Amino acid sequence: MAESMQGLKRSHRCTEVSVNDIGSKVTVMGWVAKQRNKGGIVFVDLRDRSGILQIIFEEDKCGAEAFEKAGRLRSEFVIAVTGSVEKRAGAVNDNLATGQIEIVADSIRVLSEADTPPFPVEENSKTKEEIRLKYRYLDLRRPDVQSKIMLRSKIAATMRAFMVDEGFLEIETPILCKSTPEGARDYLVPSRVHPGNFYALPQSPQIFKQLLMCSGFDRYFQIAKCFRDEDLRADRQPEFTQVDMELSFVDVEDVLDVNERLIQKVCKEAIGLDVQLPLPRMKWIDAMNRYGSDKPDTRFGMELTDVSDVVKGCGFGVFTSALEAGGSVRGINAKGQGAMPRKKIDALVDFAKGYGAKGLAYIAIQEDGSIKSSFAKFMTEEEMSALVGAMDGQNGDLLLFAADKTSIVWNVLGALRIELGKQMGLIDESKFNFLWVVEFPLLEWSDEEARFKAMHHPFTMPMEEDWQYIDSDPGRVRAKAYDIVLNGVELGGGSVRIHQNDIQAKMFEVLGLKQEVANERFGFLLDAFKYGVPPHAGLAYGLDRFVMLLTGADSIREVIAFPKVKDASCLMSEAPNIVDEEQLSELGIAIVATEEAVETTEE
Repeated sequence: MAESMQGLKRSHRCTEVSVNDIGSKVTVMGWVAKQRNKGGIVFVDLRDRSGILQIIFEEDKCGAEAFEKAGRLRSEFVIAVTGSVEKRAGAVNDNLATGQIEIVADSIRVLSEADTPPFPVEENSKTKEEIRLKYRYLDLRRPDVQSKIMLRSKIAATMRAFMVDEGFLEIETPILCKSTPEGARDYLVPSRVHPGNFYALPQSPQIFKQLLMCSGFDRYFQIAKCFRDEDLRADRQPEFTQVDMELSFVDVEDVLDVNERLIQKVCKEAIGLDVQLPLPRMKWIDAMNRYGSDKPDTRFGMELTDVSDVVKGCGFGVFTSALEAGGSVRGINAKGQGAMPRKKIDALVDFAKGYGAKGLAYIAIQEDGSIKSSFAKFMTEEEMSALVGAMDGQNGDLLLFAADKTSIVWNVLGALRIELGKQMGLIDESKFNFLWVVEFPLLEWSDEEARFKAMHHPFTMPMEEDWQYIDSDPGRVRAKAYDIVLNGVELGGGSVRIHQNDIQAKMFEVLGLKQEVANERFGFLLDAFKYGVPPHAGLAYGLDRFVMLLTGADSIREVIAFPKVKDASCLMSEAPNIVDEEQLSELGIAIVATEEAVETTEE
């Protein structure tokens, strides 16, 4: 039966007890990790968030009642123990921070009993993630999970302290906002007091932080909850945390400077990593041409090579037709993979198709210099030799080519490069390669909508020297936009914002956004700009991604206390779920079954 605290106070967390406390009386509390009854002595490993501490119970020292209680302990019982700190009588455990000491118990209170847990609460659990997430409160007791959550707290605290020291003000922005459909889908919240109207949960505090600049708070930051109703993957959740900031009277260099120092501070404090400044920079077009990605992983080579000029006019129709359509032909050299079995090459072709490729051409150079190729019969010996030379092909290499619209070629080879890097063991997991990607295009063409769309958002400032092309060649205009990348993952991004009315009006025009629509969506921001707006810029980090990378986790689910799974549901709380008809009626909402749902029910 559980006992109460009865005024008992904890004196130390488990690993706060050290050899310096030998001879002292302490009171510790936590969960039973293990209990071993050796007859005349009971050993208990006590666990709290700080770690493990060994307790020993001997009947002649703690008394018969306490000894009997200790003998009945099971895993996950919550106990309070008072006793003396002594040097370990047995072997020292170098794997524990408390491995040189133990507590010889005087008394014990069983504060809470526990059923047998559905899986062992231990490090490096082999239990399926679905089970662990269903019982997340137990999963969170595991030391390796707790260490990640505690490091997340430390990183957030370090960021907050740094920002305050740099003159930033922490200001909260609204969670219930107006929907401004641009980008990902909003999560909507019905209003009871305004029937038929909805709030949207913020995808970011973008508009509000710009309004704060208009309000004279020249340096703002917030650790903000954001929401996006989008398909999930390893580094995405429907609700996530941004470290958000905005600065007035600045340009690109000012934003990059303060953020480089922030990154340096966080990495040093969190994991003891010395980040050398300044961080490298790469123009967007160079990142795409070299790595096929605007978030390149620079921990290994295997860069893309443009061979469009080399294969121009060759006999291989796949290459020439792509070039005639305005596309390009590019390749990557998988060094030493020339003997790759055909089955594995076919698997790479299927992989490439998943990223939009119609196929993948290859040249496998054997160790003796002979060639196996999917398209050699369409090209002359001279053309093949020139192509191999352009790719720096050596005996034993595998050359892989994509030919299509350039954006597809980048996408395919960029993904294939990462896949081969993993397969070939080229990625040094001990490296932390930060990179600024700068000078993004201001606009990108959407084939589906047959119009230009903002690559970031419609308030991004163009580069002054490119603005002259906004009518004649909009795709040529670069933006004052920047992303911070770590090991091939986008940590965050931002831009200098438009603060001139004429440029903003032109931007809406190019985006095909009529003035009345712009006013409907963003009117309160545009109105604020009429009353004096300073030049301003900002950036936001994905805190979850940052912590994931610094802890070496495979997914952001590992660094979020209560994450959702791929279908945006919570296995533990069973959210989302149905609500009472009375609640729906009060909100004026009726649930209408879709055809798909009806068919599923009938089956």
